[in-house]
Amino acid sequence: MKLYENGVYLVNGTELVEEGAEALTAVKSKTGSAVTKEEAAQNTIAYGILKDHNVSGSMDRLQIKFDKLTSHDITFVGIIQTARASGLEKFPVPYVLTNCHNSLCAVGGTINEDDHMFGLTCAKKYGGVYVPPHQAVIHQFAREMLACAGAMILGSDSHTRYGALGTMAIGEGGPELVKQLLNKTYDIDMPGVVGVYLKGTPVKGVGPQDVALAIIGAVFDRGYVKNKVMEFVGPGVSNLSADFRIGVDVMTTETTCLSSIWQTDEKIKEFYEIHGRSGDYKELRPGKAAYYDGMIEIDLGEIRPMIAMPFHPSNTYTIEELNANLPDILDDCEKRARVSFDGAVELDLKSKVRDGRLYVDQGIIAGCAGGGFENICDAADILKGKSTGSDGFTLSVYPASTPVYMELVKNGAVAALMQTGAVVKTAFCGPCFGAGDTPANNAFSIRHSTRNFPNREGSKVQNGQVASVALMDARSIAATAANRGYLTAATDVDAEYTKPKYFFDRTIYDNRVFDSKGAADPSVEIQFGPNIKDWPAMSALPENLVLKVVSEIHDPVTTTDELIPSGETSSFRSNPLGLAEYALSRKDPQYVGRAKEIQKAQKAVEAGTCPLNAVGELRAVMGAVNAAFPDKKFAEAGETGVLGFGSTIFAVKPGDGSAREQAASCQKVLGGWANIANDYATKRYRSNLINWGMLPFLIPEGELPFANLDYLFLPDIRRAVAEKKTEITAYVVRESGLKEFTLGLGAMTDDEREIILKGCLINYYRG
Repeated sequence: MKLYENGVYLVNGTELVEEGAEALTAVKSKTGSAVTKEEAAQNTIAYGILKDHNVSGSMDRLQIKFDKLTSHDITFVGIIQTARASGLEKFPVPYVLTNCHNSLCAVGGTINEDDHMFGLTCAKKYGGVYVPPHQAVIHQFAREMLACAGAMILGSDSHTRYGALGTMAIGEGGPELVKQLLNKTYDIDMPGVVGVYLKGTPVKGVGPQDVALAIIGAVFDRGYVKNKVMEFVGPGVSNLSADFRIGVDVMTTETTCLSSIWQTDEKIKEFYEIHGRSGDYKELRPGKAAYYDGMIEIDLGEIRPMIAMPFHPSNTYTIEELNANLPDILDDCEKRARVSFDGAVELDLKSKVRDGRLYVDQGIIAGCAGGGFENICDAADILKGKSTGSDGFTLSVYPASTPVYMELVKNGAVAALMQTGAVVKTAFCGPCFGAGDTPANNAFSIRHSTRNFPNREGSKVQNGQVASVALMDARSIAATAANRGYLTAATDVDAEYTKPKYFFDRTIYDNRVFDSKGAADPSVEIQFGPNIKDWPAMSALPENLVLKVVSEIHDPVTTTDELIPSGETSSFRSNPLGLAEYALSRKDPQYVGRAKEIQKAQKAVEAGTCPLNAVGELRAVMGAVNAAFPDKKFAEAGETGVLGFGSTIFAVKPGDGSAREQAASCQKVLGGWANIANDYATKRYRSNLINWGMLPFLIPEGELPFANLDYLFLPDIRRAVAEKKTEITAYVVRESGLKEFTLGLGAMTDDEREIILKGCLINYYRG
């Protein structure tokens, strides 16, 4: 795999010319016509799709209107509640509400099914589509029923990726979908486009997860594609099936790219024909000379079975490399665990080695990444006639949709799997985020799913329970299962892959999916449950802020799973205050109490009472502030809009992973006004902060001027935001006086600044 240091021209879809003094001359000689770099940049597939959906009139500052929207049952309640509070009358574009996350209603009691009924009645009232539980995971339904070559889809799940089908899809936090529901736009600067040039053919036993993990391992730490579009091109694309491409594509989210798109061909045309939507296909290819801001060149024939060890999809090795270096690699993972868990619990992977071999406890093939037809058929072929054994090892398989499941039943793959001891279950995303197949304490699980972050598989470090997940391809998981848990690469087993043809039967969808066909029925009453709560009132940004640092996180990257845990907490996604009680609970259990304590001061201000009486330690803080700023003369009782109080956290690089807005909103409802970071892992997390009225501060790497539990004073912060300042002067409040330092605000659109000034997106739309 090669990552080019400079921009690259793709010529005639097959040749690469690296940017340099003679590059354009070489391009002209190969194409027969001259082209400028700017013209070539407009010849990417991504540029054409973005141009077709941009309504700003400028390709530098995009305002995108999407063709379709999609959400699942731990995001759509909050989104619709926000949109309703902002004036929603009708879904202006097709909006699909799937139920694949909280679909096990035994978890959460009536809470989860209440959310589902809320979704069904909203689909009727506002004109949407409702997919009941166990019918399909969100992204498989989108592939089967929504994708359209040349279209754009916005989803409230981070793995909203349908580029292999020619659909440019983006996963964002809920407020961005709210904007679309209110006929507003998705505003972003024109992103860079990085080409992924594929050549060659995968060897037998190598699957899409292997290719994906190889890419993630190469680019993540370098930020090579961060917030850019990945465009898959080259002669190797035609050597991959549609399912294989889909399996690679969905994992592009783990590179932190913005979106993805692939050139399309006869195999994608066949995919649309199989699904009865031949009219949704069109050929997409870059122009004769297309310029890319970077290029990843991959010889598919050189990829070998991969494994992403705990605790990130980028912690990658070939399985051969892992087996050859077990002590060193396992020791490294255990050291990473000590950092991630702050030494609270010990992970013991070396105990999994027996007679020099690594044994795992569990295998999972599931969800939008692993649950595809081809993955499961190949796994069944490897396991046919074998046994997973009667010891501790278990294997669970979750087809990604009921149509896929039905075909696997018809062609015998399900029977072949069940005979081995595997358990075949319904479409469900639980294993991906800690709500299904949670391992035993210190168990080691291998999964063809999307993520292996700390805690994501269901660990509760505060209770002394820890497990870990490695990501692998379905084929190598099946090979491991055939060896009853001994970690085995699929290339090391002799299997005959039958490659049965797929036949899509949409009858189950016709029978069970509610589709309004875009017709709203205002007479429908929305069905609420006792756990579905409105967003609490949120104040506008005050003129000056006093913030208490209530958590300090020095991990290289902080995931959204650490900011607001997944798993059983998902049942409270419809209850902002209830969910907020879990914020940072697995990373910093003291966060909630500390945030709520300083929030008492802000509540006192809003009630017209003295904040210093509410939080006694503020007397010394305000004494120091008033001494340093005697001209401001802050009233002791506080003045609404003049002086605000709240909390902030520091994290080195927060926001990797899920698009969940609750990673920000939970901080907001607990009185958070800001995050301070050296960098933000993803655009979507920073956008979530802004949409919830939180300041996305930046501070240079190095020794911090403040410490956890320090108070910070931000004078004239409202004016700084209104005047579009990119830096502000802040102060650490100490007994000896105030210590000055600088915080960056970064680039923001006028609308984003107004959202922060108003206090949140809901206030912004209320006017």
